Amino acid sequence: MSFALTLASISFLLAVIWGRPLINELKRRRMGKQIHIEEPGGHQTKMGTPTMGGIMILVPVFLVTVVLNLANLLSGVGWGKAMLKLFKFSEGSPLIGKSILVPLLVLVAFGYLGAIDDVAGIRGKRGDGQGLLAKIKASYQFVLALAAALGLYYFLGLHSVAVPGIKDKINLGLIYIPMAMFIIIAESNAVNLTDGLDGLAGSTTAVAFAAYGVIAYLQGQYPLMSFCFTMVGALFAFLWYNSYPAALFMGDTGALALGATLAAVALMTGQWLLLPIVGAVFVAEALSDVLQVGYFKWTKRRTGKGKRIFKMAPLHYHFELLGWSETHVSQRFFLIAILAGMLGIALALL
Repeated sequence: MSFALTLASISFLLAVIWGRPLINELKRRRMGKQIHIEEPGGHQTKMGTPTMGGIMILVPVFLVTVVLNLANLLSGVGWGKAMLKLFKFSEGSPLIGKSILVPLLVLVAFGYLGAIDDVAGIRGKRGDGQGLLAKIKASYQFVLALAAALGLYYFLGLHSVAVPGIKDKINLGLIYIPMAMFIIIAESNAVNLTDGLDGLAGSTTAVAFAAYGVIAYLQGQYPLMSFCFTMVGALFAFLWYNSYPAALFMGDTGALALGATLAAVALMTGQWLLLPIVGAVFVAEALSDVLQVGYFKWTKRRTGKGKRIFKMAPLHYHFELLGWSETHVSQRFFLIAILAGMLGIALALL
């Protein structure tokens, strides 16, 4: 655990140091956020704020993870030995290993998809700030989720689920693959929907990764624990620039990658039934959007005039329109995320 917390500090420093140069470069390239006209009025002032800030998270996590694993693989080479000696590791140390290749590749792949979507939203031919067409984006997510699920099943040999209160995990066989795909796609989109207020998505995903880092520690999955806390450190660095008033947004580059990677981490612990609890905020945000759209279409078919359950969806906009300030919504959702993470850890101990 001490090593994992050290990694969090290292990834924080790596990310926060290059945060300002990244913001300046994004401004120079005019990678500014497009604000939809239907969003609450106060959001219009955010127009042009640099987006694609997820790069600030992805790069340090990738570098830290790859360097440590290269040192392990190249332990017979001079610099590899030096790295292992620096961190007091032995060759084949249980703190680093191939198991984290899956969440790392998921992070990079979904981050790349998110970057394409962000660029399309800013400079695309559609000109409406919407990015890729929904069906195109969904098809890419399907392919990436399938690759991740196959990696979990065949590369890591995962095919079971843990149920709180039951000692042995339940073997799901091949049905694990479509279920893993659904979880990855759903969580990726849920975190993306949550990313609408300054500090909201960053803080809640940091809590979720910390919770699963603790769960991985309890299971003795030390490489996964180290990866989770490396993510937490990078997210804290991002929040340094994303706290209200935000100087940088993560965009789909960050949101899609964080959601998919969190799902992969949950699947690797076997405790993915707890993901709706640990990620309670993400579930609420996604459900509010689904219910809003579904109820509007249903009432429009029945009465000819669509009705809404919430003032606006996703859920954080509803509370803004009720009169809560943006910081109040973010902070209160953050508190809920902490409590949900604590509950998830408690259930994992059963």
